[in-house]
Amino acid sequence: MWLYIIITIVVITLIALFVIYNNFVKLNNRVKEAFATMDVYLKKRWDLIPNIVEIVKGYATHEKNTLTEVIKMRNSVYDTMTDDEKIKINEKLSNSMIKVMALSESYPDLKANENFKNLSKQLSKIEDDIANSRKYYNATVRDFNNKVEMFPSNIIAKIFCYKSKNMFKANEEEKQNVKVSL
Repeated sequence: MWLYIIITIVVITLIALFVIYNNFVKLNNRVKEAFATMDVYLKKRWDLIPNIVEIVKGYATHEKNTLTEVIKMRNSVYDTMTDDEKIKINEKLSNSMIKVMALSESYPDLKANENFKNLSKQLSKIEDDIANSRKYYNATVRDFNNKVEMFPSNIIAKIFCYKSKNMFKANEEEKQNVKVSL
């Protein structure tokens, strides 16, 4: 009788262990998928930036510091970065691109340039795609982190070395209201 109870408890424990572990695998794969989707848009923006900077350079020669900062960040080798490095560099790049796009306001000829208008439109579309993919990524990270931190799955997380992942956060400049002046 006791043997059946012990065997039942062991079987139930093993089933629970397998279910929790498989949930970790599923959630981890969702986070990877979400990051990969976001990464496609981040890479598109990454590749678009030199073109925008070159066009702005032609008009804003005395704004070298801003443009140099963007190019310096952009010169990192994107494909060799870790996911966390990609998140950090893209947060910094977002700040810098806000400054570059603000420069265009000072140069009416630049704003009228067809190449600049086309690249700005592409950048705007990519930024929208990045924002949407950030939301999805953050939702999958939230679900994963909940699983890592909540009992009893946190025990399994420790056993199999699952750790909470970083969310993609808006930086301070992105949180500010956009100032429109007519």
